[in-house]
Amino acid sequence: MELFISVLLIVAAYLIGSVPWGVLLGRLFRGVDVRSHGSGSTGATNALRVLGWKFSVAVFALDFAKGLIPVILGRVIGLDVWVVAVVGVAAVVGHCWSPFIGFKGGKGMATSGGAAIGMFPFLLVIIGVMAGIVALTRYVSLASLAAATVGPLLVLTAATYGDVPWPWVLATATMGLLIVGKHRGNIERLLAGTERRFGDRAV
Repeated sequence: MELFISVLLIVAAYLIGSVPWGVLLGRLFRGVDVRSHGSGSTGATNALRVLGWKFSVAVFALDFAKGLIPVILGRVIGLDVWVVAVVGVAAVVGHCWSPFIGFKGGKGMATSGGAAIGMFPFLLVIIGVMAGIVALTRYVSLASLAAATVGPLLVLTAATYGDVPWPWVLATATMGLLIVGKHRGNIERLLAGTERRFGDRAV
């Protein structure tokens, strides 16, 4: 029974993660496909450029929940730590490569954040770090890359000196790598000085 529940939750996490909220909200309320504007991403940052801040907040919250809820559910049920780790990664993979929109999607930051915080609540401190970077540079992508790097390092440090499940450390590192990989274009633009800044409109 536990194996059935574990597989069911992993599949459910992937499908929940695959829901492209940026696309759905844009089409439903504005008649706009966010993938056709800005960076083409389905996430909150592109939603901000295309749809405005209210929709961006909604997309972020929903994408964050896609990672948080399945992980919390797995923990509450008492599933093995490896299963919880896979559940978190599955949600992020679904967000980044959604079968509902041709296996494309967002860059995984909000969903990864939800999943990682579901495992390690202390990672909430990274939100402050990200806010500081955005305030100083107006580069959301730079803040995301910093979080994708600092988060796994904090988790690794906690695991080295405390009683932390190593599968969750591996999951957090995997999510960090996925975020960095999905930000390749942003990295190139940051280096070239052509990256869009926070608040820039796409349409």
